[in-house]
Amino acid sequence: MTRMQKISTEVGPLAVRVHGEGRPAVLWHSLFVDERSWSRVEDALGIDRRLVVVTGPGHGASGDPGRRYTTGECAAAAVTVLDALGIDEPVDWVGNAWGGHVGIVFATDAASRCRTLVTLGTPVQALNRAEHARTLFLLAAYRTLGAAGFIRSGVTNVLLSAATRERDPEAVALVEDCLVRADRAALRNAVVSISLHRPDLTERLPRVSVPTLFVTGSDHKGWTPEQARAASLLLPDGFCAVVDGAAYLVPLEAPAETTDLVRRFWAAAVPRRT
Repeated sequence: MTRMQKISTEVGPLAVRVHGEGRPAVLWHSLFVDERSWSRVEDALGIDRRLVVVTGPGHGASGDPGRRYTTGECAAAAVTVLDALGIDEPVDWVGNAWGGHVGIVFATDAASRCRTLVTLGTPVQALNRAEHARTLFLLAAYRTLGAAGFIRSGVTNVLLSAATRERDPEAVALVEDCLVRADRAALRNAVVSISLHRPDLTERLPRVSVPTLFVTGSDHKGWTPEQARAASLLLPDGFCAVVDGAAYLVPLEAPAETTDLVRRFWAAAVPRRT
């Protein structure tokens, strides 16, 4: 049975969908797309899990707090969601890009609530100058023009690999539809708050005590396989995997590989006792 509800949190009312039975797992998506980006992996991940699919602020059916907010506040909001659902056992966290950032903070600030952590296409460093400038340009144009064609192309060119854009029109259409449907002011606020103001999370990595898997796409220019491998070595129990032919949106671009990696990791993970 699937339950959909809105839960009041530190970052506004968040749309949350719960389905399946078993150990709880939280899914939090990337910026620019909504919870539909999990659609290709949910059935396989939910075979023996109670999935808590969170739509982040400024996206999909979720609200906006009407102010700037932080990744830390998003992690606190996740705790609020779990409390509202009556989930007090540690969860398996799976986050794509933004969702991975929230997961890293969740795993350090609310360590007792986290069993394992999987980040998909999640750079731990802050934006570099080129990335910052590109994002500012797209935001300025989006504020005036909305999801115009060149803006949709600019976003899909970053989030999806060239191979995905060529062979998977459904993935391209989903990303573009998320942009078209989004509330313009709320999405801009999310990108400014979470992307432009994103801190470097490297210093947190040694404090992530749970088994953690960093997954990146071979075509992810902002989080190369080399960077992901180096970051995984900073964790007490860190691992890394690379998915060929994907960029940021690994679960959308490579669903079979994603579910295989995550389920194998869940099966093998033995959280440390403190």
